[in-house]
Amino acid sequence: MKSDDGSFFDDSTGDVPVVSSTDSRVTITGAEVAAEAADEAILVDPQTLLPHWTDAPTGQVPIVVAREAAEGDDPWSAIPAPAWREGEADWVAHEDQFDASFLAGQEKEDSVRPWEFTLPDEELIEEVILAEAPRPEPMRAQRTRRTASSNPLAGRAVRRGTDRSVTRATMTGVLLAIAVSAVFIAGVVPVVVMVLVVLALASAEAFAGFRSVGAHPATVLGIVAVLTLGVAVYNKGTTAFGAVSVLLIVFGFIWYLRATKTVDVLDGLGATIFVYTWVGVFGSYAILMVAPGTYANGHGMTYLYGAMLLTVANDSGALFVGRWLGRHPLNKTLSPNKTREGTIGATVVTLVVGVALLPLMSPWSKTSGLEMAAALSVVVPLGDLFESMVKRTLGLKDLGRLLPGHGGLLDRVDGLLFALPTVFYLTHVLKLG
Repeated sequence: MKSDDGSFFDDSTGDVPVVSSTDSRVTITGAEVAAEAADEAILVDPQTLLPHWTDAPTGQVPIVVAREAAEGDDPWSAIPAPAWREGEADWVAHEDQFDASFLAGQEKEDSVRPWEFTLPDEELIEEVILAEAPRPEPMRAQRTRRTASSNPLAGRAVRRGTDRSVTRATMTGVLLAIAVSAVFIAGVVPVVVMVLVVLALASAEAFAGFRSVGAHPATVLGIVAVLTLGVAVYNKGTTAFGAVSVLLIVFGFIWYLRATKTVDVLDGLGATIFVYTWVGVFGSYAILMVAPGTYANGHGMTYLYGAMLLTVANDSGALFVGRWLGRHPLNKTLSPNKTREGTIGATVVTLVVGVALLPLMSPWSKTSGLEMAAALSVVVPLGDLFESMVKRTLGLKDLGRLLPGHGGLLDRVDGLLFALPTVFYLTHVLKLG
């Protein structure tokens, strides 16, 4: 019921006003005030009280936000940036920036890492027992190559080299020169066939060398890749290098899919790709030079013959001058039989051949012959040392016995493999085409 002053009374009791029209707050009737609140004064900090929801906004903010705004700092700036930690040194370097032990919710010692935790006594005892118990060795593929040591020949069945005779080597070299010259006179196709046969035999010798030390190269796949690359380069040019190389890797993966656990797949596939690149890719530049579309004037046969002539001159000069005047080894580790005096003599002989003999064949000139001879005087000995490094690593004296007095076929064309791409690119740089 409404009274004269605007208050409302409860009809049932008629004693306590419920709502006053002059007061905006709502009073709930029936609430009892506790005796403790009536007898004791309640201490309240007025700064911590929130305004009533019906009051107008004051614009004040919570004290935490006000403190951060007063400091003017980003609260996240105190947290250091993430740091990659892998070894003990990384933890020492960053231990003052972040302590991950607080994530565990308990105090930890300084030596404890975030991945370490303390086990209860019962679990700790069980962990110690399990640690002392013998654990089965994990199944893994054993490497088929022998472990490296200070002596690369230690523990290997070293293949004995052929008896070297200067007279026998000279006779073999003369016969080879006559046979190769006859093939060049026959035409381009016989030269391509000769190069393919040489590359196939040379790669087979290299694969046999790797198998002799326990590796498992894909020999058949590697030889097929070398021959395929030679044919593709003759027909498609330099674009064949990438295509055949990709196919070799794909088919090499398929080749080793069913390999047994005792076969080191990476070692075998690596040996296959290595021989393919060394013999196949480098040797295919010989076919690329005689291909119909390589040189506009068709001088590829002359350039290839000149590269072979300079290589033979460098090898012969190193052999004869080294035996005559050689005293100081060029590299005791890789090839102690090669001397500095022999290298100097080989350079002189190569330069003489480049100036005197190459200009007799068109389009060679004295200038281009001298430049080519100077370049091959550097790369041919490098090719020889490269093969010596491979043989030294495998523990082999020679990679084959096909040529009397010379060893294997790869022993004879090691310097030429480095000379072929050099001649190809240098003729384009010098614009001799």
